[in-house]
Amino acid sequence: MVISERNIDLWLAFYHEMADPRQLANMRELLTGDERRQEPRFYFEDDRRRYLVTRAMVRTVLSRYAAVAPSDWVFAANAYGRPEIANRHPDAAGLCFNISHSRGLIALAVSRHRIVGVDVENLATREVSIGIADRFFSPLEVAELAGIPPERQQDRFFEYWTFKESYIKARGMGLSLPLDKFSFRFPHERAVRIAIDPELNDDPGRWIFSQYRPTPEFLLALCVERLDGAAPLLTARKTVPTVGDEAFGMTLLKTSEVDAEGR
Repeated sequence: MVISERNIDLWLAFYHEMADPRQLANMRELLTGDERRQEPRFYFEDDRRRYLVTRAMVRTVLSRYAAVAPSDWVFAANAYGRPEIANRHPDAAGLCFNISHSRGLIALAVSRHRIVGVDVENLATREVSIGIADRFFSPLEVAELAGIPPERQQDRFFEYWTFKESYIKARGMGLSLPLDKFSFRFPHERAVRIAIDPELNDDPGRWIFSQYRPTPEFLLALCVERLDGAAPLLTARKTVPTVGDEAFGMTLLKTSEVDAEGR
């Protein structure tokens, strides 16, 4: 597959659907010895399967873009623990990826020469105390969250949360970026904007955000480097590692609002 700077490819794996022992064994063959030894250390079967499918998914998907065998990919962590491609193959040059997973779904975003961050949450299996927002969200977000009807607060919390996670993952700095030093607001129900404290040394106009419902129970957010000012073209596919993939449609919920300067 060819991917240009104008494109973002999003790959989705619903790993609960992958129970065939032969398929799982084929995935396991792609892993390194260290990765295979790590798999049984997870106590719960769900975590073991998610780990296995995630590792196999990254390897098989990246091999769609470069002439590197799935088992030959090499990764190194940056200073904050984010995995990055370490292969020196020319096809791998400029290839970027980011992973997120929640119970039942793994999301992998792939780009070339364009930074990307992705976060996905399962709203059907995860419920949080809204008080968490008081500790981690900006005052603007806390006030907005408190002002909406209680029955909407869980959904709105995760709208904020997925956007925030996608941003810190795009920055590649993890939770070293304080969550209360940048904030999101929604000018209307289909739009999103970010404000960033100057101490984080970043330009809000550098990023384009979008949010989707892959299925009713999942919420997914993307943070993508703007580059030439145009929004990237998103293609989504559902994949089963070592088996195949197919086109996948998603409902767009929110996207970055263009300002008067076209940003």
